[in-house]
Amino acid sequence: MSSRHWRALVALAVVALSLFFALTTPARLGLDLRGGTRIVLETRNSPTVVADAAATQRTLEVLRQRVDALGVAEPSLSRSGDRRIVIELPGVRDPREAAAAIGRTAQLAFHPVTGEAAAASGTALADPDAPGRFLRLGPAALTGEGVKSAKAVVDPQSGGRWSVDLAFHGDAGKEWARLTGAAACAAPGDPARRVAVVLDGRIVSAPGMQQSVACGAGIPGGSATITGGFDAAEARELAALIEGGALPVPVTAVEQSTVGPTLGGEAVLASAQAAVIGLLCTGVFVVLVYRLLGALATCALALYGLISYAAVVALGATLTLPGLAGFVLAIGIAVDANVLVFERAREEYALHRLPDADRALRTGFARAWNAAVDSNVTTLLAAGLLFVFATGPVKGFGVTLAVGVLASMVSALVITRVLADWAVRTRFVRRRPGITGIASTGRVRDWLARRRPRLMHRRRLWLGACAGLLLLAAGGIGLRGLDVGVEFTGGRLVEYATSRPVDADTARAAVADAGFPQAVVQSSDGDGITVRTGELDNAEQERIRAALTASGGTVTVERDELVGPSLGDELRGKALIALGVAVAAQLVYLSVRFRWTMATAAVAAMVQDVLLVVGLFAWLGKPVDSVFLAALLTVVGYSVNDTVVVLDRLRELRRAHPKGAWPELADRAVLQTIPRTVNTGMGAIFVLVALAALGGDSLTDFSVALLAGVVVGIGSTVFTAMPLAVILETHRPAPVRPASRPARTGTGAVV
Repeated sequence: MSSRHWRALVALAVVALSLFFALTTPARLGLDLRGGTRIVLETRNSPTVVADAAATQRTLEVLRQRVDALGVAEPSLSRSGDRRIVIELPGVRDPREAAAAIGRTAQLAFHPVTGEAAAASGTALADPDAPGRFLRLGPAALTGEGVKSAKAVVDPQSGGRWSVDLAFHGDAGKEWARLTGAAACAAPGDPARRVAVVLDGRIVSAPGMQQSVACGAGIPGGSATITGGFDAAEARELAALIEGGALPVPVTAVEQSTVGPTLGGEAVLASAQAAVIGLLCTGVFVVLVYRLLGALATCALALYGLISYAAVVALGATLTLPGLAGFVLAIGIAVDANVLVFERAREEYALHRLPDADRALRTGFARAWNAAVDSNVTTLLAAGLLFVFATGPVKGFGVTLAVGVLASMVSALVITRVLADWAVRTRFVRRRPGITGIASTGRVRDWLARRRPRLMHRRRLWLGACAGLLLLAAGGIGLRGLDVGVEFTGGRLVEYATSRPVDADTARAAVADAGFPQAVVQSSDGDGITVRTGELDNAEQERIRAALTASGGTVTVERDELVGPSLGDELRGKALIALGVAVAAQLVYLSVRFRWTMATAAVAAMVQDVLLVVGLFAWLGKPVDSVFLAALLTVVGYSVNDTVVVLDRLRELRRAHPKGAWPELADRAVLQTIPRTVNTGMGAIFVLVALAALGGDSLTDFSVALLAGVVVGIGSTVFTAMPLAVILETHRPAPVRPASRPARTGTGAVV
């Protein structure tokens, strides 16, 4: 069986398997897409227990029982590190009750009452049955660990009041009998005849022993009833807390986010529309440039979408809002390998005057393999860094971006090749090679070849212009500052939807009247209000929502993000580490592939791109958050990849012409690779424009950052990296090693 047949079988198997997973495996949507609440708890040391990994794991199991008792559909609980627990509650719009229920330590104890006290103290607590009075308690005789089960019940004899029935384990049941037996020996009316049920340092019930309870014998049967004027919800919550057990260590919420289902549904719809529009625009562009092969590549792009989606659902990855953005962006990236092969085939057809398109295409695929792999390394590095350093939904962006890059390789180098091999071998195409799109070098390349612009002869001018742009970006950062998001500073950001339009001034006055004059209040999308404050608990957030109802009518929470100050410091540190590691990783990669001169030039261009994008966001006043960090790391990968393309061509030209002048060689390298860079960049631009137009506030900022990165990445390669490389190579030349075989021209593509 020939290699063509093997490739066809592999392509068929991949498509069939993708169809199977796409049709049989439902996608797992994150809370930011289907709505719900996400809470991150951090365990703290108690006087007797250290909050290590083992204690956190035990705490997780107790919390799992509590969440199950709440009746939330498909909850998710997982441990993150040694001291963090991530809880996802789909469909929960109001996190107050859930956070209060699952985060309480639930330290249940049964104490003998020794008498009354005039004031509260360490051993005297408020009497729930007599306001203003206090009961003095003895040491705990029994704790919640002895409870076997707890159920919320209705007592018809007490007028339908709710209570909690307890059942004890064997030894605990005997201790309960001894405790109640000792209380029954006290005289009627004596406070010592009561037993106090204490939950988290508060007496919830203090029943007195009835006359039927025998002195010394107590209440047999290992059961008890807790009363306290509970309603149905309070009784069920108390039963769930007691039955789940006490938390081994205290916990505190360091992060909390809530997204309404409407907002999530709109994000899914917007991302799907952006994907379709981006795919159609990219397909039309590729067909116009590469004709028949472009049409076949568009079919492969559609199958790429199927393959990457199937890979995501097969891996069980959770699709988040940034993850959807990565999935859509990868559609634009997927055209990269196709452009690489077609441009290389064009060069082979023109340079070597091959007799037919079939041989040119085979040569293009054969020589593009290594270049296609190399061209995706930097993007995979960025995706890996996002997965390691990012938290929450942004991890999904790293996963889908990595899956998209790998799927694009399969789409271009297997599926496109099968379709192209079949097409160019037909008699109709053999007689008309012009319709393939590779029989000519293209209008852009021909125009550049005629004009032969001498860009590197003005290299100091370009470097001066780039320095001016850097000063402008630094001015924006210094003068306007960065609007750092709550993820990096700590605090709370709540987005409210109102039934009536409310202007920012009116909303700001209402929030100030509610007791938060320092809050940052902004209007969004006509019927939305965004409030950003420092530390704010759930009760205070509800107070702000109630204050807005006077002018806004019905007010609902569409998005709610709470980040503790300690976590904000940690995330800010991780963001800086991620950027530092990204720069170091790209520097190592470039140092392996090139001399230090070219590696230095590429890293300088990359740092320039990052600073320009950050400066743009400073001037525009857009937030710098984790989604922006994802875009910035993607820009790092894009910038290096684009520079690698041209530097690799420059190196090959130098080997082929060891006596050539560096400025002339650099000009030739730029002119030979710029059509490939532009054609590949257009695929990403179409998708990003669609995301910017349709994706809402968060995806718009993400798209703007990446659009700026694409533009400045192309410019920095030509006007920063190449001039620097020419200057460094001219002043620090390396020994020339003539090529032992004919030099290859054209390797690499931009991602």
